[in-house]
Amino acid sequence: MCGIVGLFLKDKSLEPQLGALLTDMLITMTDRGPDSAGIAIYGDPSPTTSKVTVQSENPDRDFADLAEKVQPLVGGPVSLSRRDTHAVLHVPRGTAEALRRQLKDVAPDVRVMSFGDSLEIYKEVGLPRDVAARFDIASMTGTHGIGHTRMATESAVTTLGAHPFNTGSDQCLVHNGSLSNHNSLRRKLRREGIHIETLNDTEVAAAYLTWKMQTGATLGEALEKSLEDLDGFFNFVVGTRDGFGVVRDPIACKPAVMAETDQYVAFGSEYRALVNLPGIEQARVWEPEPATVYFWTHGDTATPTGKAA
Repeated sequence: MCGIVGLFLKDKSLEPQLGALLTDMLITMTDRGPDSAGIAIYGDPSPTTSKVTVQSENPDRDFADLAEKVQPLVGGPVSLSRRDTHAVLHVPRGTAEALRRQLKDVAPDVRVMSFGDSLEIYKEVGLPRDVAARFDIASMTGTHGIGHTRMATESAVTTLGAHPFNTGSDQCLVHNGSLSNHNSLRRKLRREGIHIETLNDTEVAAAYLTWKMQTGATLGEALEKSLEDLDGFFNFVVGTRDGFGVVRDPIACKPAVMAETDQYVAFGSEYRALVNLPGIEQARVWEPEPATVYFWTHGDTATPTGKAA
């Protein structure tokens, strides 16, 4: 079943509350996905550093000297900030993707959750309330974020199987639904050199968007193309460094609701995920249309980008 939430802030005064607002939204969706949970937070990027968020089953051992092990790989200073089983490696700007590829060489038991300039992903097995508390998500600030509560149907209940999935710099995706052609598409994307780590169909969807954007498409164009190339039923909510996108398959059998005010745009699998947002009583609330791509970026007007033919 699964539950999805997303929040894109227009009003900078709300940025200190982003983590708290997303946490409340996610917990409300617990009964849609009690197996595991995750949240992606986009913060203000640093002009000099990028981020690689990592996870370990034995963080006391694996994080103790990780920054020192990583430093020769990136050719510059590295700092580490830990949150429970996760840590963020702050590396010289532009070296995050290369580090993702090389990290297993020096830390084989450490797994990459996300990489980019502004993105941090925290996810684990467990109830949303417990996962959010472990990482103190409520204290985090940022410009936008997405979250997911999972009820596993396609693959095992593991940390790597939890959403969001990050397959490109500062890009991530959460999904409610099921894809029928993910195995053949996974093989194709791997031949194209796209990194895919799990057997989860959602990671394939994220990797597909990464591939399309690497070949020149905008996120909006990639989402529109996904309506042709991905078989199954789905709601996708996608984050990028500057943006936030939503698309539903042409049948639109999975529930979805959106709300917009002068302060934010919000997404929830059900309206109850939105009820505690500030000013929700005055929001424009609607159900996103089937086969329609919605996309917002900071500084842009919030409008659908169009319908697939």
